[in-house]
Amino acid sequence: MNIQDSTVLVTGANRGIGKAFAEELLDRGAEKVYAAVRDVETVTDSRLVPIRLDVTHPARIATVASELDDVQLVVNNAGVLHTSIPLSSSLDVARVELETNYLSLVSMTQAFAPVLERNGGGAFINMLSVFSYVATPVLTTYSASKAAAWSFTNAARIELRHQGTHVVGVYAGPVDTDMSEPFDLEKIPPADVATSALDALEADEPEAFAEDYSRAVKAGLSDDQATLYPEIERQFLEMTGAEATAT
Repeated sequence: MNIQDSTVLVTGANRGIGKAFAEELLDRGAEKVYAAVRDVETVTDSRLVPIRLDVTHPARIATVASELDDVQLVVNNAGVLHTSIPLSSSLDVARVELETNYLSLVSMTQAFAPVLERNGGGAFINMLSVFSYVATPVLTTYSASKAAAWSFTNAARIELRHQGTHVVGVYAGPVDTDMSEPFDLEKIPPADVATSALDALEADEPEAFAEDYSRAVKAGLSDDQATLYPEIERQFLEMTGAEATAT
């Protein structure tokens, strides 16, 4: 898809990765970028068009889709993250993450697919995560919600292809945003994520990897229990001070 002169909707565009997406889209010549956020007062870039949208409200999504009939590209970026351990995870937190990270993706896709089709096909960019591929015990319910979003993205890509709509799944490890602030990890800039995603879009690629870590995790999925999870377990034990179970 050619970004030049396009009209785009970005959810969660007021900060972090969403803001980086909006800025990169404008730099690449997008004609109009709608910034879909819960509080329009948080959109401070005058080049953006603020739109009030809570992605956990399907009825509001449907209303916005009926109003923004010129959208050609939707960037599903809005998301939430909470730390959670498998045996003590909160069901309330799990529901919030599923509503925001997964079910909103279903609602956004169903509402905007007809809009994109009428406007020539266009594309969806879905901001997923390396934790769509692997589950870490400190992000149990977040990982589950992103895995669901990954699965839906892959299924929707098949159906949407037949109406001329492209779908890009975006994968990244820790990114330097407010969401990841509590974690003492090496992080990449949000701009790297936006750049990799839009490069993939313009090249008609189905997936975008923001850094080598995400590529390595994807490559290790064929034998993940041997290639990926031993290191994840080691990190978990180190973080919690627990001891490994003898086998």
